[in-house]
Amino acid sequence: MRHKPKSTTISSSNTTFDGVDAPVEVRRHPGARRMTLRVSRTKRAVIVTVPMQCGLDEAGLFLNRHLDWVRERLGNVPKAVPFADGMVMPVRGALHRVQYTGETDTRLLVEALPVTSTDHAFELRVHGRRDGAPRFLKAWLADQARADLDACVRFHCAAIGVKAKRICVRDQTSRWGSCSTTGVLSFSWRLVLAPPLILDYVAAHEVAHLAEMNHGPRFWMLVRQTMPRMDDAKRWLLHYGSELHRYGAEH
Repeated sequence: MRHKPKSTTISSSNTTFDGVDAPVEVRRHPGARRMTLRVSRTKRAVIVTVPMQCGLDEAGLFLNRHLDWVRERLGNVPKAVPFADGMVMPVRGALHRVQYTGETDTRLLVEALPVTSTDHAFELRVHGRRDGAPRFLKAWLADQARADLDACVRFHCAAIGVKAKRICVRDQTSRWGSCSTTGVLSFSWRLVLAPPLILDYVAAHEVAHLAEMNHGPRFWMLVRQTMPRMDDAKRWLLHYGSELHRYGAEH
């Protein structure tokens, strides 16, 4: 596979610019011939890409010239939903209300219980110290994602006759899944928030890359072989995927 030239971040995601109510990343890229600007709906940040010789001052001037454009797009980014007591969030496509109990004398840190309600089907009871509850909840969601992905990857590997070296579950924002040349499959834990079809499709997609490291006709044939509803899943991710990045976001 051809290696793409790597960009260099010259300001952290905590950098702020006057008039922009969001983190700003300024990136030098060896392939950039001019400055470009975009708003990431997943990272909830403004990203300025500049040629290698440009610095922060030039990037700031460029950003200031396009403030109205930036503000308009930031206004369309879904509002963040931090992990907090009382929040409502999807898990496997079903709405769950989160309750921080503060109980420390319990075997389980997180319990999912069915409830009768008009706005949610389950309650997520997060035990333990309240100051650690967001961390416990995120860890539990990642564990749930891993369990679902393990099962799906095993199924799709057996169906097309390949084997994954291992599975990694991360909080990645640039893609839902990836497959390395060494056979390591990486996935976003946020897939567990989506309906099961979506997680299953992403698993099938990355497993197919174990046989075909491209997006050619044979690759898509392999995906469809074990995931007949892949078109439905692709459409769902296109329309609703960015919404999943709202949950657990801090800004």
